[in-house]
Amino acid sequence: MIQEQLNGIIRKLTTPLRDEDRLNEVLKARLTKREYKMMHAWSNKLTVSEIMSKLNLDEVSYEQFSHKLIKKLNQEKLKQELCI
Repeated sequence: MIQEQLNGIIRKLTTPLRDEDRLNEVLKARLTKREYKMMHAWSNKLTVSEIMSKLNLDEVSYEQFSHKLIKKLNQEKLKQELCI
């Protein structure tokens, strides 16, 4: 599930992503708790309003937070850790 989500978020993947368990380990180590929860919410296909409620975010904060997370996931160093 996380693999699908990451494939949609990360630009220019040159190698395949690691297995689901390893992805979880890397994400847990590299993301904040809140970012990790948002990543899981996205992969579980929760709606924006459900995510905002779960993480106590308003609409503006959600947009800023999701943009920051996407930017972080696209950093080259993190991408290398997520890929085989």
